[in-house]
Amino acid sequence: MIPVCLYFQVHQPWRLRRYNYFDVGREHRYFDDAGNRELFRRVADRCYLPATAMLARLLERHDRFRVAFSVSGCLLEQAEEFAPEVRGAFRRLAATGQVEFLAETSHHSLAWLASRSEFTAQVALHRRQIVETFGVEPRVFRNTELIFSDALAAVLEEQGFAGVLADGVEPLLGDRSPRHVYRAATPGGLPLLLRDYRLSDDIAFRFSNRAWPEWPLTAAKYERWISGSDGEVVSLFMDFETFGEHQGRDTGIFEFFEDWVDLRLRKRGTAFLTPSEAIERLESRGVLSAPRELSWADEARDLSAWQGNELQRDALKALFALETRVQAAGSPELLSDFRRLSTSDHFYYMATKSAADGEVHAYFSPYESPYDAYIAFMNVASDLERRVPRRAASRPAEARPRLSPPL
Repeated sequence: MIPVCLYFQVHQPWRLRRYNYFDVGREHRYFDDAGNRELFRRVADRCYLPATAMLARLLERHDRFRVAFSVSGCLLEQAEEFAPEVRGAFRRLAATGQVEFLAETSHHSLAWLASRSEFTAQVALHRRQIVETFGVEPRVFRNTELIFSDALAAVLEEQGFAGVLADGVEPLLGDRSPRHVYRAATPGGLPLLLRDYRLSDDIAFRFSNRAWPEWPLTAAKYERWISGSDGEVVSLFMDFETFGEHQGRDTGIFEFFEDWVDLRLRKRGTAFLTPSEAIERLESRGVLSAPRELSWADEARDLSAWQGNELQRDALKALFALETRVQAAGSPELLSDFRRLSTSDHFYYMATKSAADGEVHAYFSPYESPYDAYIAFMNVASDLERRVPRRAASRPAEARPRLSPPL
């Protein structure tokens, strides 16, 4: 019976307040503290607390149940400040020994697209955050929004990671299946675990869609799809906020998921694996190469969700033009502001896409338009630029921004 590798992304950005032109040079409070607190508390009540309680019940009932999380540093900071009980709930899951925590950038950032040195620093910071919070060292890497390329895999291999996650999309796989472990095109062949996006999105996006031909999705139907899958592992990766936030409690999402896990694990020979276990136990099925960055976002599955227009590219360039000066200033407050601004969500809000992609961007954005998001961000970046000392020294060549190629 094919095993399942289950992984959830848990993240909330530090959203900006309505920072306007007249605040520049006068007001250095960039983030909407009250709004961030209110939103976090809402998601905690709808998702984080009931969903972790559901997983705790499943872990207690089934010693073969496994789950993995990629928890951003932004989420951990907000949990500590706004809802310590959420932090405690994840710690209790960690204490079961059946949960794996993955590595990513501390600020769920686009640092990989702009600065190798800042990317490395944020990865190291996130590792420390996971060790300090959960007492475990992350071994497998999951980049922001599953952004992946050959170049990224090579850096992760150098840093000693045991594997990396990516989306199982056609530009990467060709006609092959995502239901195997592969190796990245690196000198050591870094193990590569791929999301089955169709089966993942059946829960994450289509579960409550009454126009979907397969609605309603039941535990028995979903298990038939899983158990009937060819391959060696089905990797289901999705946002944790799927439970109770993106798919409301009234859709039956909690009952469906708990029933499905119970149904699956009542059968002999079924198993759940963490990413590390899948990588260790399953042989690879060859090498996959990604010369250009891929992701799990939008129909294109590329970088266009965050770097698809001039607004987004200009904003990222403006922010990372300040990197050297921020680092040289030696100010924890400046560095914290800089890193919170590097979070991918700010650039996601600036997308000018249409149709289904545009609807998804608009759903997540707190702004009335992408242009409002850009203006607010650039006002903040302008104020940050005024705050950092001016330095004549230039950045070393190896640390200069490595902006992504034109799309």
